Amino acid sequence: MFKKILIANRGEIAVRVIRACKEMGVQTVAVYSTADAEALHVKLADEAYCIGGPRPQDSYLNGDAILTVAAASGATAIHPGYGFLSENAAFARQCRECGVVFVGPAPEVIERMGDKDAARRTARAAGVPVVPGCDLLESAEAAEAEAARIGCPVLIKARSGGGGRGIRKVERLADVGRAFTEARAEAEAAFGDGACYMEKFVAPAHHVEVQVLADAHGNVVTLGERECSVQRRNQKLLDESPAPCLDGRDDVRERMYEAARSLARAVGYEGAGTIEYLYTDDGQFYFMEMNTRLQVEHPVTEFVTDIDLVKWQLRIAAGVAFPYTQDELAPAKRAHAIECRINAEGPGPDYLPSCGTVENLHVPGGPWVRFDSALYPGALVPPYYDSMLGKLIVRAGTREEAVRKMRSALTELEVDGVQENSDLQLDILANPEFLSGIYHTNLMEHLYES
Repeated sequence: MFKKILIANRGEIAVRVIRACKEMGVQTVAVYSTADAEALHVKLADEAYCIGGPRPQDSYLNGDAILTVAAASGATAIHPGYGFLSENAAFARQCRECGVVFVGPAPEVIERMGDKDAARRTARAAGVPVVPGCDLLESAEAAEAEAARIGCPVLIKARSGGGGRGIRKVERLADVGRAFTEARAEAEAAFGDGACYMEKFVAPAHHVEVQVLADAHGNVVTLGERECSVQRRNQKLLDESPAPCLDGRDDVRERMYEAARSLARAVGYEGAGTIEYLYTDDGQFYFMEMNTRLQVEHPVTEFVTDIDLVKWQLRIAAGVAFPYTQDELAPAKRAHAIECRINAEGPGPDYLPSCGTVENLHVPGGPWVRFDSALYPGALVPPYYDSMLGKLIVRAGTREEAVRKMRSALTELEVDGVQENSDLQLDILANPEFLSGIYHTNLMEHLYES
């Protein structure tokens, strides 16, 4: 195992990785911007270094500064968390050139799967079903021709990046050219790559993703699935495992798992990764993309499998073989876990980000209640980064009990000094469509309908 690891991130995920390292006896190095000088991850790490100003491009996206700190501190591995440089193939390659282990897959794999057009072609070659669509579009005229062939509604999607940017849903053929131009411009501005492709808009559909863990010794396992259909503006709000839409469909579930393992093997994947699918109520599923990093929602998988994904990321990066077969990972009776993302935001319909200083904090407790966060009384919530304050996760024997446990935990949570979205999460948990278990990616559109 590595003696010292640098965590190239901030907030709750930096704290999460630091805690895993402490339990493994590994020294930790934090990096921080000037806006995060008093942040919790800075206080918890064994060493901490300022790498620049508050803007991400001046600090957490500054690969040269991060690698300079790794060299100066003697860190031999870098854990990128999620976001920032976690899926940046150039940075992973730079780490390799500097003799520092990047905790994640090889840069060639990140490149291949980060290009969503190439990922679709790779999935097809591996026998994984993909959404009907087309490869990269050369022009607005080509987009119009493909939309006429595929049939509206369609999605125009950027091949790079994520976070819902560079995506346009088009209902009418007459709007395709303009939507393509907008998506290309947004993707170019956000990711430096305006290339786009097109998919059929599949609706109603569920967003179901499968967790994969693969080591350098040829072992590839799946660790269950997560239902991630509660989304607003293509951003996930609530996640649960197992997916209630697959109740009684173990045949479909196993086909999803096998497809995920096949794709991971096909690209020579190593580490923790996620295969994302669209699933329809008639039992069909289609590959969307692969996330070559740790997911925000990884704790729900940890709660239903009792496997620490962060520790296994580190072990796999150090060359350790995963000791369990797929059969040994199938529990006789599965628990149910739910995660709610607690965001610093005002009420709808605008949900504007909130920032400020945390004046008071009360975190819910009890068996199988977990709050992953970097908050503490006096902590600053700056305006420069993602608005997520933390993640509230619960586990229970049944979905019904997990819903009740989450409601109880949300009503107990107190964060004073910034606005947050506990009330929105409580509304979701009381919604009949959500409670039925058969909800789709358009749930948030229905939430406040009378």
